[in-house]
Amino acid sequence: MGGMPESVPVRCPACRREHVYTAPSYPCACGAPVSPPLDRRTAPTAVVHRAWDEDWVTVACALCGRRDQWPHPELGCSCGTVLRLPVRGAPPAARPAAGPGPVPRPARRPPFHPVTIRTARDAVTAAALYLRWLGYRDIRRADQRPPSGIGLAARGLLAQVDPSVRPASLRDVECLWLTAMTESAGCVYFSLAGYAEAARVRADGLGIPLFVLDLTGTPQPVNAVADDLDATGA
Repeated sequence: MGGMPESVPVRCPACRREHVYTAPSYPCACGAPVSPPLDRRTAPTAVVHRAWDEDWVTVACALCGRRDQWPHPELGCSCGTVLRLPVRGAPPAARPAAGPGPVPRPARRPPFHPVTIRTARDAVTAAALYLRWLGYRDIRRADQRPPSGIGLAARGLLAQVDPSVRPASLRDVECLWLTAMTESAGCVYFSLAGYAEAARVRADGLGIPLFVLDLTGTPQPVNAVADDLDATGA
């Protein structure tokens, strides 16, 4: 499982259009590329309702055997249907019961491989992949939904992903910090549209790393504490 990416023919069950889908490749902590093994014998299914557990699959690295969670392969048809591609031998990743934490990082981290951001879900995926690259594992949906955007969590960390076109406000930053304080956790903010000046000043005072997600899916540090996190990892 988890070898080189493969391409499969896909027919949309709604409009019968034919597509060729190539599985994405993600970086394992050992540096090897990991790609979900597609199940050619099972038909794709249309995504009607989103569920966090169904959006991720557990895939083993063919080189080191490490098992990690990656976004479930999906294809958007031109008719508007979103198709979920079946993965061979990899059931949807279950939400961890307890105890997720930072992963021991290798001496030299492999390069970060982003995913292009076209939708709000892509922004969440990009942030989750980046957090895993920093050294966190078992990234999950946060228990408490933030006032805006989407919350992610790992042991000792809360992250907020804001895919809106509005710059994050002072209130957004303070709400994240207060929620993290109640859970004795650190926090980090990802925004597509940047930050209001007051939000940046407050984040500097509170020590909150701020990142802007560019459309390539690469988080760009906005303040010094974000620079440090990017350089040193979790």
